[in-house]
Amino acid sequence: MLPDAFHTLTQVPEATEKLPENLTRAPYFAGLPSIRKGLRAVPWRVGLQRAVAEEQAFGHAFLFAPVFLGLGSLVWFSLAETPGVLKLALLMCVFGMAAFLLRHSAGVWRIITLIAALFTAGMVLAAVETARMDTVLLDTPVTTMVRGTVTARETTDRGYWRYTVAVAQTVDPVLKRPPATVTLLSRSRERPVEIGAGIEGRARLSPPSGAALPGLNDFAFDSYFKGIGAVGYFYGKPEAVAAPEDGAKSMIAEWRARTGETIARWREAVGARIRGTIGGDAGAIAAALVTAEERAISRPTIEALREAGLAHVLAISGLNMVLAAGTFLIGARTLLSLVPGLAHRFPIKKLAAAGALIMVFSYILISGGAVSAVRSWIMISIMLVAVFFDRPSISLRNVALSALIILVITPSAVTGPGFQMSFAATLALVAGYAHWRERPGRDVSPASPKTGPLKAVGGFFAGLLLSSFIGGMSTMIYSAGHFHRLAAYGLVGNVLAMPVISIFVMPFALLAMLLMPFGLDRYPLLVMGQGLDWMISIATMVSSWGGEVTTGRIPDHAFMLIAAGGVLACLFRTWLAASGLAVIAAGLLVGWSSAAPRPDIVVAEDGRLVAMLEQDGAAINRSKPPDFVFSQWQRALRLKDHYKPSQRDDLAIKGAEVPILDKRETGDTRRNKPPIDKEAARSAIRRLVAEAAPGRFACVPKQWCAATTRQGWRVVTVEDPRFVGIACDEADIVVTPVNVRFRTCRSRALLLSGRSLRRTGAVEIYGISSGKQAEKAGMQLIFALEQLQRPWARHRIYDWRTGQFDAREPGE
Repeated sequence: MLPDAFHTLTQVPEATEKLPENLTRAPYFAGLPSIRKGLRAVPWRVGLQRAVAEEQAFGHAFLFAPVFLGLGSLVWFSLAETPGVLKLALLMCVFGMAAFLLRHSAGVWRIITLIAALFTAGMVLAAVETARMDTVLLDTPVTTMVRGTVTARETTDRGYWRYTVAVAQTVDPVLKRPPATVTLLSRSRERPVEIGAGIEGRARLSPPSGAALPGLNDFAFDSYFKGIGAVGYFYGKPEAVAAPEDGAKSMIAEWRARTGETIARWREAVGARIRGTIGGDAGAIAAALVTAEERAISRPTIEALREAGLAHVLAISGLNMVLAAGTFLIGARTLLSLVPGLAHRFPIKKLAAAGALIMVFSYILISGGAVSAVRSWIMISIMLVAVFFDRPSISLRNVALSALIILVITPSAVTGPGFQMSFAATLALVAGYAHWRERPGRDVSPASPKTGPLKAVGGFFAGLLLSSFIGGMSTMIYSAGHFHRLAAYGLVGNVLAMPVISIFVMPFALLAMLLMPFGLDRYPLLVMGQGLDWMISIATMVSSWGGEVTTGRIPDHAFMLIAAGGVLACLFRTWLAASGLAVIAAGLLVGWSSAAPRPDIVVAEDGRLVAMLEQDGAAINRSKPPDFVFSQWQRALRLKDHYKPSQRDDLAIKGAEVPILDKRETGDTRRNKPPIDKEAARSAIRRLVAEAAPGRFACVPKQWCAATTRQGWRVVTVEDPRFVGIACDEADIVVTPVNVRFRTCRSRALLLSGRSLRRTGAVEIYGISSGKQAEKAGMQLIFALEQLQRPWARHRIYDWRTGQFDAREPGE
């Protein structure tokens, strides 16, 4: 739908490339019948050579440049150690010069050297971006007095405020490695601190969390490349103070900071005006579509949109940009054409495109420069610039050029689901549009005046259905690979909601933004809000059908095969596109035949949550598990049920919670706990293990939990450090969030403490059968972190006492 509308606006005749005389131009991937016909007509080797020659004649080799550049960046980010930048740059120069010398060669070595040069260039770009960011991540949770400058703020659905603070000072204690920027939540609903003003308050800071399980999203990686060094919350209401002066800033840095604060004020004012006019979740979504502030949307509405396959609407992505640019382009060109004689004197199409460029640039500024928004802005800008040169706006070459620019600026984007899903959908839609444009018999039967309107309406909904289907199918593997779930009725949700979004939401949002400086935005915003209310109703209805499918973790090789097959199927225009379908089929077969193994025990990175897995359920040691971690476990491991622990207050050690106040020489008071009765504690742990139901946790509140697995392992989780030694003597696996001084148990039991988990991250434990029924199964441990020397993980091995980085391997 959108590509057809955009192409109609531009109506740029595509240049016809000249092929060698021995080649004939074939329609874009005419399907399996043409493939069989081509294979019967000529030997397969000659047919392959002709297809490759045709791809080269059309210049499709350029389309693979961002693919190999992105692969290089992806490999660099996944390495266990950081390779030397100079070595990589030298390799890039060697391969680049080799490719230049072989530029006239028709052999395979030219292709190999080009691929190698692009691959190493991607690694160099990743290294340069990592060095340029140089974000300091907080090494350990700490409570301190924070003072800094508010650079941005955002309201939540509960009326709280989340501040982005440029830290100038920390006191009591003074941090040796203070993060430059932190995000802090204030639960006060009073008047917030203004953007650009100073802020001060006692806060609890924590490092960005790592992956909830091995292979899942590492939030510390994301925070490193966003420049956020810590997250946390204020104790009480933060105070507004004078903004700290930073004399070390250059004039350019000062100008950038002031410009950023000014734009942040505009952004907040626009969001507040939209929410105040529309109200409710519709107002929060409307503000998110313009300013990318999503935290004010209620959680039930977000879940309904996600289950209906409409969560992509919330992000300022290609859809929003295309609708905004297309609406402006149509409106500007229509208005200009109404001026008598103007269309004959000036190229009004190019004037409208220039206005659309200015509009989308303003859009990217007011949206806060989110990664998805910048990505979409670059892509739309390239398409609009193509209008000035009378080139096709919608083409695979423009998509490849957009990807190249993004990978050069922010190569880390290639690791995230946003980049992958955005370009997968765009690539599939543009390739599908090209196939539709070149279909046989397209202009055979022109529409009559009577059937023209009906045909236009039918074409609109047919394009909508086809676009939704192509977009959903192309991003399905990425949704399953990153989020481990699919919206079964996503196609229905998009078909029902997209007409509302295309007609009522985005056009009137653009009109409201254009009229807002004159105070005339109320009625366009009300129309936009009504459209969003309809969209929420559609999402609620579709989500009530219960169509979410939990896929669990996808095997890595299956994910890579399916993704690679999709790229090949879209980039090739000859029968070689069938190779992509074959690779997709191979990936589906691999994924179906080799399901990802399920661990027997999983441990969260903070040591506070432990789960024992059985079939489609899990027994946990918390009555109320933290939703942020446990929801990821449920989707990745396909857990339908969870079993809460039984409470055994009768086994609590009496008097263990009474603190002793110790007056130290420094004047401060330290709270110590009294010594415990070790024999009573040992007896209580033994009873707890013996009397717990098989495969279920039994817990003594604030002291310990115990369980026995089907492998015969005795698992004890300990919250009080005084019980750790006793637990080591009585258990096979001991888990505690406490940073105990010893690294191993003297009984040779497995000890996972806060100290060791800080280095390993979340842990999965697999049972290894010994083949003898009388013996317990062995253990295989898989850690979420294997890259402690990388910049986004080094904070985990920093010792604030010595100010040094501990280079020992995880688990050591």
